[in-house]
Amino acid sequence: MRIHILDNYDEMSIKAASIVASQIILKPDSVLGLATGSTPLGMYAQLVEMYQKKRVNFQEVKTFNLDEYLGLAPDHPQSYNYYMFENFFKHVNVKSENINIPPGKPDNIDRACLSYDRAIKEAREIDLQVLGVGTNGHIGFNEPDFKLKTETHVVKLTQETIKTNSRFFDSIDDVPRRAISMGMGSIMRANKILLMASGENKAEVIKNTVSGEITTEVPASLLQLHPEVTLVLDKQAGSYLY
Repeated sequence: MRIHILDNYDEMSIKAASIVASQIILKPDSVLGLATGSTPLGMYAQLVEMYQKKRVNFQEVKTFNLDEYLGLAPDHPQSYNYYMFENFFKHVNVKSENINIPPGKPDNIDRACLSYDRAIKEAREIDLQVLGVGTNGHIGFNEPDFKLKTETHVVKLTQETIKTNSRFFDSIDDVPRRAISMGMGSIMRANKILLMASGENKAEVIKNTVSGEITTEVPASLLQLHPEVTLVLDKQAGSYLY
């Protein structure tokens, strides 16, 4: 693992954006795996700025998002589809046909999962997968469990994840209880992985990710088995690594 510990969130976001931009500059038709949540917001803002300054071009890029809440329409303000378009896709030149996000309201869930995996494989797998990490170690919506699914699947969210994500909703009762998530197999098959974390509340899980036991009870710990992982952290998230 390569580990970059930056002074603050803004510097962390700049570093993460530079890694993504470098990937695209080296390979203009890169396939990117993308994450949502509060952590990558700064990275997306930096990438938009780079695009506006003509420092990076997304025209040939293909993207696959990690997950989506089940039951939320694409235009729901808390859907990850809405998040991605409002914070990134609307502001850069990724072609609409190259954007892939798991459906929140599929006609057939099993068929949607199979279709998503097939699309990833047809795209030659993922060149760079961007990840955040939950305080319980989940990546995507792959929650701690005694076993993990390798392919795209439906997840029942843990109470900890529901509570954490309730800050984005009017009430905890509004948080969906299930999501559709890319599986650990697709994540681990990515050529490169970039994991971002910010804040003191992520320090323990980052320590477990880097040097803890490899266990499905901390899904992020499986990244120790991947040959090309870069962590970009602020000082608080990396404080237990000193």
